[in-house]
This record gives sequence, structure tokens and C-alpha cells, in this order.
Amino acid sequence: MHRSVTTASSPWTPVLVGTLIAASAILSTSMGIRQSLGLFLDPVARATGISVASFGLAMAVQNLVWGIFQPTMGALSDRYGGHMVVTIGAASFAGGLWLMTLGGALGLYVGGGLLIGIAIAATSHGVLVGVISRLAAPGVRAISISVLAAAGSLGTLVLAPASQAMLDRMPWNTVLLVLAALSAGMVVLALVLRGRRRGQPAAHSERPNALKAIREALRHRGYVAMTVAFFACGFQLIFVATHLPKFVAICGLSPSVSANTIALIGVCNAVGTLLVGYLGERFGNRLVLSLIYVFRTIAIASYAFMPVSVVSTLLFGAAMGLLWLSVIPPVSGLLNNMFGATNFGALFGVMFLSHQIGAFLGAYLGGLTFDLTGDYLIAWSAMIVVGLLAALIQISMDDRPAGTLAPA
Repeated sequence: MHRSVTTASSPWTPVLVGTLIAASAILSTSMGIRQSLGLFLDPVARATGISVASFGLAMAVQNLVWGIFQPTMGALSDRYGGHMVVTIGAASFAGGLWLMTLGGALGLYVGGGLLIGIAIAATSHGVLVGVISRLAAPGVRAISISVLAAAGSLGTLVLAPASQAMLDRMPWNTVLLVLAALSAGMVVLALVLRGRRRGQPAAHSERPNALKAIREALRHRGYVAMTVAFFACGFQLIFVATHLPKFVAICGLSPSVSANTIALIGVCNAVGTLLVGYLGERFGNRLVLSLIYVFRTIAIASYAFMPVSVVSTLLFGAAMGLLWLSVIPPVSGLLNNMFGATNFGALFGVMFLSHQIGAFLGAYLGGLTFDLTGDYLIAWSAMIVVGLLAALIQISMDDRPAGTLAPA
């Protein structure tokens, strides 16, 4: 009798554990494919004659579309559940990767830009962290989100070196078809996310109302500050994901170095995310989030303005990996503490639009400055400036719960 009561009272229910495993696999697949696309820059450019700026623009469009659609996908997930949204994302992912194999403007901008941007919005943190936030009890919510963000990075560990190995042996468009088939498999995982429809909440639950929640959040000074600071995160990370392979190549290193570095980012990101989740609970999410921007900027400055070698590139990957998606636990914790979990997807989505505007500029301006100057010096310098500004904005934010402070 005592044993059954203890089991029933455990916050780690079978539904939560199963959903966490499925969500982690979906996130791992989505992020692994996205972060491997930079490996296709040189093969696609050689085969089709596109410029670095054109490829960078396509990745910039992808990130901007991701940001534009994230509030909508988050709100749909809040209201109807994550399974429907992930299914849409899996289909869009497969279609976008297939279109990329056709080459030309259609494949690059519609496939790689528009469709994959929509797909990532439907299969990434804005949807999946919301699913876990609503399902997990408050006592295990932070660790559940940390586990999701950490496990979700492991796809990069596998897919980046696997993609490079396939590119060494097969045509680039065949490799994209393999990734398209893999992305379609997320439809099966989405079935695990089914459950009580979020449009039919329990009587004690607040009904999701995205527009009302967004209006209230935009009157919160802390939410506005965190949204502005999130711009730097996108600017820094997407530049690295898109242009690091090219930067490594012009420094005379093998393509395998960039693939291994991206894989190392995935490994270290799992460790860093779990560590940051713990530190945020112990020392406060606002401080920890600010320090992430500081240390990430130090890593960028150290790598960009010192001699580039295999060792320095791998060390840079390890440092960036520890700080890569480790922003997710403190950002999620701050959002849940300030506004609760009911409209998490919509509120995270609006914040993420700022992140993706930064990502658009990081991907596109990185390629543009390279085409104009022949190097990435201006882009590296810009990342240092925006990173320091973000740290200052973040540390000064007001993170009190909504309703306890005067409106902005």
C-alpha cells in the first residue's frame, strides 16, 4: 500500500518520461540536421556556382522564417498540443530538403529557406519546451527542460560527422535525400506527444490566450529586455553554424575539422545545458544567462583574433558547445516564473523572433562581408560587440513575476 502511494505521487510519471524521450529525439533530429547544413556550402557552391553570400542569404531567410513562424507554432501547440505541430514540421522538413536537391533559386530559397524555416519552428524548443513545461510538475520542470535541451543537442554529435562522411562518398543531393528521410521519421515520434488536447484544459487550468498573454508580456520590462538581449544569441550562433566550415577552409584546415567541431559543439552542449540548469536553480537564472553571453563573447574573441589551428578550432567548439543552447533552461525558467506555462509557446515565440532577426543578420551579413572583403574580420568583431551589449541588458533586467510590478 505504501509503495503504490509513493509511486503514484512521483512527479516522474510514465507519460512525462515517455514524452521527454520522444521530444528529445525530435529536437535532436531537428537541430542535428539544421546545424549540419553549413557543411553543404562548399559542395553546393562548386556544383551550382552559387556564391557564399547567396548560400548565407538562404540560411538567413531560413532563420528569419523560423522566427516569424515561431509565435504561431508555439500558440498552436499551447492550444492543440505538440503532436499536430511536429507533424507539420516533419513534412515541411522533408519537402524542404528534397527541394534543395533540385538546386537553383527554388531549391535554395524556397526549400532551404522557407520550408526548412517553418519546419524548425515546428520541431524546436519553442514547441517542445512548452509541451514539457505544461506536463511536468513544478518541482521537476527545470530539470526536465534541462534534460530536453541537453539530449536535443546530441543529434549534432551524430549527424554532423555522418553528413560529412556521406559528402566524402556520395553526391551532395543524395545526402540531402537521406536527411529528408530521417526528418520524415519525426512523424512517428510525434504520436507520443498526443494526449489531452490543450484546447480542452482541465477546469482548474487557465485557457491559453496567446494575444492577451503577448500584450501583457510586452508591458513587462524584464520580458522586453530579455527579448532584446536574445538578438545577440541568434546573431552569434547562426553565424558560427553557417560560416565556421568556410572560415576553417580558408584557414587551410580539412573539412573534417569543421564537421568534428560541430559534433563537439553537440557533445559539450549536452554537458553545458545540464550544468547551466543546475546553476540557474542555485544562483538565479538572470545572472547565469548574463554570464553565458559574457563567456560566449570571450570565446569568440579568443578564437577569431588568435592563430587558427586544429587545436584552437576544437577548443573553440568545446567552449561554444558549453554555452550553445544552455540559454534554454534560464530563458525557460525566467518565462515560467514571470508568466507561468499556459502560454509559454506563444511568449517564447515572440522572444525567439528577436533571436531569429539576429540569426538572419548573422548568416547573411557574414556571407556578404566575406564576399566584399575576402575575410570574416568584420563579422567576428560585430559578434563581440552585440554579445557584450546583451550581457549588460540581461543582467539589468527585472525578473519579478507579472502582476507584481508597474507596467513598462
